[in-house]
Amino acid sequence: MNNKRIENIIDELVDQYTYGDTSERPWIIGFSGGKDSTVMLTLVWRALEKVKKELPYPYQLRRPVYVVCNDTMVENPIITEYVDDVLDKIGKEARNQDLPIIVQKTIPKIESTFWVNVLGKGYPVPNNSFRWCTDKLKIRPTSSFIAEQVTEKGEAIILIGVRSAESASRGRSIRKHEIKGKRLSKHPNHHNTLVYSPIKELMLEEIWYIINAMPSPWNYDNSKLFQIYANASADDYECPTVVTDKSHTSCGQSRFGCWTCTVVKEDKSMSALIKNGENWMNPLLKFRDSLEKERNISDNRLATRRNGQPAITEDGHKQGNYAPEYRARKLRELLELQIEIQRTKPLTELITNQELIAIQVYWYRDGIFDFKVGEIFAKIYGRDIETENANIENSIEKRLLKTVCGHNEKDYELINNLLTLQHSKTLLLTNYGLQNDIEKRIEDFVKEEVKNEN
Repeated sequence: MNNKRIENIIDELVDQYTYGDTSERPWIIGFSGGKDSTVMLTLVWRALEKVKKELPYPYQLRRPVYVVCNDTMVENPIITEYVDDVLDKIGKEARNQDLPIIVQKTIPKIESTFWVNVLGKGYPVPNNSFRWCTDKLKIRPTSSFIAEQVTEKGEAIILIGVRSAESASRGRSIRKHEIKGKRLSKHPNHHNTLVYSPIKELMLEEIWYIINAMPSPWNYDNSKLFQIYANASADDYECPTVVTDKSHTSCGQSRFGCWTCTVVKEDKSMSALIKNGENWMNPLLKFRDSLEKERNISDNRLATRRNGQPAITEDGHKQGNYAPEYRARKLRELLELQIEIQRTKPLTELITNQELIAIQVYWYRDGIFDFKVGEIFAKIYGRDIETENANIENSIEKRLLKTVCGHNEKDYELINNLLTLQHSKTLLLTNYGLQNDIEKRIEDFVKEEVKNEN
């Protein structure tokens, strides 16, 4: 293995950090916990150590380095557990070693999470022609953080762990955006943001050599990462690697992502993990497969989209949003799955309480009052959701409303629904669209009354 080549990258990082420009533009490292981002952070860390040891003031460590990890909230649980462990170690060691490395985790806004979109708004799960997940779950959260840094500092430099040898398309993309003779190139989407790809020329064997043979600068056991890749490698993804001892078997090029991903027809990495002993993940795979198989069943869909446009074929096949009954059924199945998984992995959370509240909000907005998230949760868990709204059915206001309405149950139901819509807006801290929602509910009520009279 050519150690000189690796040392050259470290020296280049030192030069770029100290002499590349005279500003204090922050470096932002996109860290997934995978092999490439781990190697990039390793080399950056070694470069900072070199700066601290060899260079005099004022060049020493003036530029902050943000390690930004995006959590889609539906990541493969094994990766989530591993990444959380690694990030904790990175943060502690950076402080111990007095390095300007700051860990930052980004997550989607509550209205943009996977479950709020699918179970709350009724979005069909993503596929190749409707791949809404990447933008909502990954791009927007990290873009917001980058925009904050640009606003504060004027500019930012993003370090990405892409490699030309990873694929032909990746190589073309790198060559398309790079400026000949320059280390930095303009980011195609972010204003005042530059891109730096320090490991773009490394081969796969060199990546694994760094992970297996070079000690982790944040004192982590890299064999855990190697083992995750080895266990998640499907037979047709195997590749040769440089090994440093007999325990290192061939390791694949598995792609880790969301355990709910339906863009791919088959989740090979999760299947391989199960095959290699992670049997507790089998219910996750079955649930993911059910999302993919049930996506285009007409009975699970409405005849309209969220914007009200028709979504039905000439032969009557519905292609709109998920129907209320299907949303409620999949929520129940998801909560049952969560209980099952927590018997083996007690700390694993598939859906948060905040998402459950948001799902109920969107059900109200869509005029879905026949199904209640709280009732589904209580039936499965045997207790109320832990929110201030848990016992709303027994509130004084509702008892008074029932008294005033007397035997006019329809009036009580309408007023109660309108109050619920108003309250739901406070849960999402916005009143946007409230008037339209209220008007729509009243309009539906009037239409129903006219229909009954006729």
